Amino acid sequence: MYRNKVKKLIKWKLNKNKKPLIFLGARQVGKTWLVQEFGKTEYRQMVYVNFEDKEAPKDLFVEDFNIDRIITLLNAFSSLKITAEDTLIVFDEIQAAPQGITALKYFYEKAPQYQIIAAGSLLGISMHPNESFPVGKVEFLTLYPLSFVEFLLAMGESGLVELIEKRDWELVNSFNSKLINHLRYYFYVGGMPEAVLHFSQNRDWQQVRKIQKDILDSYKNDFSKHAPKEILPRINMVWETVPTQLAKENKKFIYGTIKEGARAKDFELAIQWLVDSGLLHKVYSVSKPALPLIAYQEISAFKLYHNDTGLLGAMSKLNAKTLIDGNAVFTEFKGALTEQFVFQQLKLQEDLSIHYFPFDNSKFEVDFVIQNAEDEVIPVEVKAGENLRARSFKLFCEKFRPKTAVRTSLSDYRQESWMTNVPLYVVGGYF
Repeated sequence: MYRNKVKKLIKWKLNKNKKPLIFLGARQVGKTWLVQEFGKTEYRQMVYVNFEDKEAPKDLFVEDFNIDRIITLLNAFSSLKITAEDTLIVFDEIQAAPQGITALKYFYEKAPQYQIIAAGSLLGISMHPNESFPVGKVEFLTLYPLSFVEFLLAMGESGLVELIEKRDWELVNSFNSKLINHLRYYFYVGGMPEAVLHFSQNRDWQQVRKIQKDILDSYKNDFSKHAPKEILPRINMVWETVPTQLAKENKKFIYGTIKEGARAKDFELAIQWLVDSGLLHKVYSVSKPALPLIAYQEISAFKLYHNDTGLLGAMSKLNAKTLIDGNAVFTEFKGALTEQFVFQQLKLQEDLSIHYFPFDNSKFEVDFVIQNAEDEVIPVEVKAGENLRARSFKLFCEKFRPKTAVRTSLSDYRQESWMTNVPLYVVGGYF
C-alpha cells in the first residue's frame, strides 16, 4: 500500500544534518507499517523496538542518557550490530518508555550520527507527563488517513492517478463516472489503512464497517486510558456529538448541541484534548479574508471535523445501500460527508492555512478560505449535490474579487470567468 509520506521519509534520510524524527498521527493510521517498510527498503538493517510489547526494554532510558550504554543494550535486544551509517533505529510507541522522548535530545546532542525515528500516537506523545520535551532537537512528521489518490492506488487505479497528477482535464473529465464511483467507495470506506486494505481485496462492506467500529471502540478505550478522569465524560459527549454538529445547515460548533445550556468553559478542555489527540480538527472562522488569515482568526467560532470520512460515516450509521442510490451519499445529512471529505484532502496539503468565512452578519458563508504557500487567499465552495447555484459564493467573489476562486462539486473541470469548478475527486492535489 503506497503512502505519499514515504517521500518525506526519504528526504529526511538524505539530509546530512538530520535530527531524530518524531512520526506522529492518530492511532491506526499506519505509522508502524510505513516506518517498517521504509526501514526494510532504505536501510541495510533496522532495529525495531515497540515499547508496548511485553519483551521491550521499557527502562532503557531510566538509568541515564549515556548513548554508548543505550546502543549496547539495543545490540543485545536486537541481536544485531548497530552501525550508524546504515542502521535505522525505530522506537515505536515511545510514549510507553519512561524518559524515551527526553532521550531523543541526547541522541541529537551527543550522537547525531545515529538515525532515529520515534513513532507514537498523538494521544500519548502530546500529553506525556513529567518529561522535558526536546524542543529544537527533533523533527516532526504527521501521518493522516489515506488520501483519495492513495485510495485509488490501493484499488489498482494507477492509470487514473496518473491522469489526475498530469492535470489532463479533458481526459480526467472523460473518466468522470468512474472516478465518482470510486469516490462513493471512499466516502464509505474512508482512509484507515486496515479498512482500505480489506475493501481492496474483498469488497466486503459489512467487514469494512466492523473494522471501522473496532477502530472507534479502540479510540474510546484510549480515552479511558489517557484522558484526565475529570474531563473524560465530557470528552465522550463531544465525541458522540460530532456527526450531529456536522449535520447542521450551519456547521459552526454549537455547545448547546452537546447539552442544553452548555457553555464554552464546560467543554473547551475536552475539545482541545480531542484536537491534540489528532482525532478531531478545528477550523476557525476569520473576520476578514485577508493576509495573513491567522491575524483575523475568531477563536470563539469554529467547526470541528473528524479525522476520517469512513469513521464519520460509521458513527453516523451510514448504510452501504446509500451508495447505489444515485449521488445520495454526497448529500447525506446536508452534505456533511462531502465537506468532511474536502477538509480531509485539504488538510494533507501542509502548506495550506484553512479557515472559513461567514459574512453579512452570518447570513452567508464560504465553506473554506485557504491561504497557500504563495500567500494567496482562495475561497472554496463545496457543493454536494447537482445544484451548483451558490449565492453566498457569488456574493463573496463580487465583494472581494479574489484572484482565484474554486467551487468543488461532482461536475467536470471547467474554467469560468470568475471561478474554476474543480471535481471533488481532484480537489486534494489541486492547490
